[in-house]
Amino acid sequence: MSTWVKEYGKKLCTPDQAVGVVKSGDWIIYSYAANTLPVLDMALAKRTPELKDIQLLAGVSMRPHAIVKADPRGEHFTWDCVHFSAIDRKYYEMGRAFYVPLRYSEVPRYILENLSHVDVLMVQVSPMDQHGNFNLGPTISHYRASADRAKTVIVEVNEDMPIAHGGYGNYLHVSEVDYIVEGGHTGMPQIPTTPITSVDRQIAQYVLEDLRDGDCIQLGIGAMPNALGQMIAESDLKDLGVHTEMLVDSYVDMWNAGRISCRKKQIDRGRMVYTFAGGTQKLYDFIDNNPQVAGYPVDYTNDRYIASRNDNLVSINNALEIDLSGQVCSETIGPRMISGAGGQLDFVDAAYNSKGGRSFICMESTFTCAEGKQHSRIRPLLTEGAVVTDTRPMVQYVATEYGKVNLKGATTWQRAERLINLAHPDFREELIKEAEKLRIWRRSNK
Repeated sequence: MSTWVKEYGKKLCTPDQAVGVVKSGDWIIYSYAANTLPVLDMALAKRTPELKDIQLLAGVSMRPHAIVKADPRGEHFTWDCVHFSAIDRKYYEMGRAFYVPLRYSEVPRYILENLSHVDVLMVQVSPMDQHGNFNLGPTISHYRASADRAKTVIVEVNEDMPIAHGGYGNYLHVSEVDYIVEGGHTGMPQIPTTPITSVDRQIAQYVLEDLRDGDCIQLGIGAMPNALGQMIAESDLKDLGVHTEMLVDSYVDMWNAGRISCRKKQIDRGRMVYTFAGGTQKLYDFIDNNPQVAGYPVDYTNDRYIASRNDNLVSINNALEIDLSGQVCSETIGPRMISGAGGQLDFVDAAYNSKGGRSFICMESTFTCAEGKQHSRIRPLLTEGAVVTDTRPMVQYVATEYGKVNLKGATTWQRAERLINLAHPDFREELIKEAEKLRIWRRSNK
């Protein structure tokens, strides 16, 4: 029997024994993205009545949590979230979740330097290999930094977790783990592809026209980036590279269609680089034991200097609204949290600093509110309470279903003019009047 197998046996325990180390006032690094904790979550939820002031650092939830159901008013557990999914947004609407404003690239440093203490790391992993390693599967993100900082490390073993190659920081060794809980076959969260609309396809088409063979692609979250991925798969582009924060199903489609080779990249040549993945089973199967896919901590993937070392880095992300000066909000509707900064600003910056790189902010020109009224996403000023995700000097290309424009180097009147041309026709005259009031309308084309 190997040394690592013996050590595994000594640290193996029940879920109740593992969560027994948690005490009131603890900070816990909890579930993130596809690395959920179905077994430990249930065990911790049972302890709700006896615990208070527990801070849980989590984000991009892909499964509901038993601890939230057990504590709907947040009297015992506080959900501190570095990025919202639809589930986290529901917790926020319940008054149960609070956002941590950070660029995604900064999360490891935040854990190492800014948290007063990290008492427990709970993380889902693959079964231990013969060398004593637990693989982190599809979520590398900030777990290496978390393990370095945490006083106690608890792993929940999922027999269905894919084995993800790195990079680095994609595994934990049994020697640095304190408690091991065997979760059995708990599956992987399945994130179905968002339905693609004709507007999504039109916006994606404008971006597709600007793509070239050998570009290195970063796609954000949402229907439009996914539409672009599917359209790339159907195109005749070739030798595309991948350096992204999130890996989604459309990358598998692009790979299977022969569009991606990663052979033109300047770093991590031949490998698709990401920090977390979420999608359907075909994505997890694609990652599993695939040496052409490399998972890294987020302070590698999203670092401007590292990402921009790849020439022709193209960043494609969604937004909620933009004002006529070019300020982009991708996080809130007014003061109401919807998402988070995530890595959008990281890649907007990295793409522009890449040789030949391009950054695209994409959005449908309008949205319909709960009362059934149509509103423009292109506004004179951002909605009161809205958060600026991308400052106006950072923004390069903007695209709606009415076209795309480049704002880099444009004056305030040029920005207003170009953005109004991207607005829905029903709102253009009103936007011109508001631009005049703001003294940014020159009437060169109207």
